Parts: sequence; C-alpha cells; structure tokens
Amino acid sequence: MEVQETRVQTDRILTIPNILSMARLVGVPVFLWLILMPVFGGPNADGWALAVLMFSGVSDYLDGKLARRWNQISSLGRLLDPAADRLYILSTLVGLTWREILPLWVTGALVARELMLLVMVWILRRHGYPPPQVNFLGKAATFNLMYAFPLLLLSDGTGWLAWLGSVFGWAFAVWGTTLYWWAGVLYVVQVRRLIKADAATAD
Repeated sequence: MEVQETRVQTDRILTIPNILSMARLVGVPVFLWLILMPVFGGPNADGWALAVLMFSGVSDYLDGKLARRWNQISSLGRLLDPAADRLYILSTLVGLTWREILPLWVTGALVARELMLLVMVWILRRHGYPPPQVNFLGKAATFNLMYAFPLLLLSDGTGWLAWLGSVFGWAFAVWGTTLYWWAGVLYVVQVRRLIKADAATAD
C-alpha cells in the first residue's frame, strides 16, 4: 500500500502485514486451480474461488493499514504488496478469460498496461533508479479491480444475484481499468521527468 515516507521502515520479515501479503501470494495458484477446475472436467468450485478472491481483497486493505498503524512498514512489504496485487490480477485475468467471463479486450487492456510499466521499470533501472512507488491512484485502481473480479465471477450464473454481480462487476471493471491506465500514464510522466532531469544534470 502507499505509505508516507516519514514512517519508520524496518527490515523485519515476520510482521503481520508481511504474513498477510505472503498468504495472498500463496492464494494465487489456489485460486487458479479452483476457477479452472470446470474447464478440465472437474466440479464447479466457484464458491471457494470467490472466497479466495474476497480474502485477497480484505488482506490487501488490511496489510497496508496495519503496517501504518503498528509501524511495521518494511522493505520486504514494499515488494510483497505490489507483487501480490499484480499476480492476483494476472491470475484472475487468466482464469476469467479462460472461462469466457471476461472479454479479451479487457484482458488485453490490463496486460498492455502491465507491459508498459515493465518497460518503464527497465528504463529506470538503466538510469540507476528503483521502481516507482505505488501511488494512491494505482491502489484505487487495484481496489476497483479486486471488487470487480469476484462480482464478475458471481455473474457467471442465473438469477437476480448473478444479474447484480454483472451490473456492479462491470461498473467496477470499467472504472478500475480506466484508473489503472491513468495511473500507468502518470508513471510514464514521472519516468520522463526523471530521465530529463538526468540529461540536464549531465549537460
């Protein structure tokens, strides 16, 4: 999660926020296995897959909040949290697209944004800079997507509950994808400014 630079950072590993992030990482292959079981002839386990997704969303909120409240912000946590976010988004995209719940254009838009960010990280490393910190807009986009994916999974059924899942799921998905790209463009602007400042200093 986004944190204030004035907070104390530690090198501790076994903190509650880090354990929550690690649990989210462990849940990634579990979620993929659960959501893809019907594709390979297994029983439908969407309820369990939905529970794993909901745990991911709750833990994503809690790890940053607890890290700030208990002064347990750590270098490892700064790596684990965005890594868990991205892996969950990627695994969910794979699962929902494979199940044909999510159209390819949404998957393509989100994957293209991730590829753009990878290029920016590569450029920063070439100039000796670390990856950009997660900003509020990026976290807001992730929260929207974390709400969208369980609702879209819920929409793969019949009845009023599936209808509500579809309506609200698509609302969160469209808004989350828009914010995700907006945050990505801001990263590109930040990288461009850093590289220009480097070039000016070199001159």
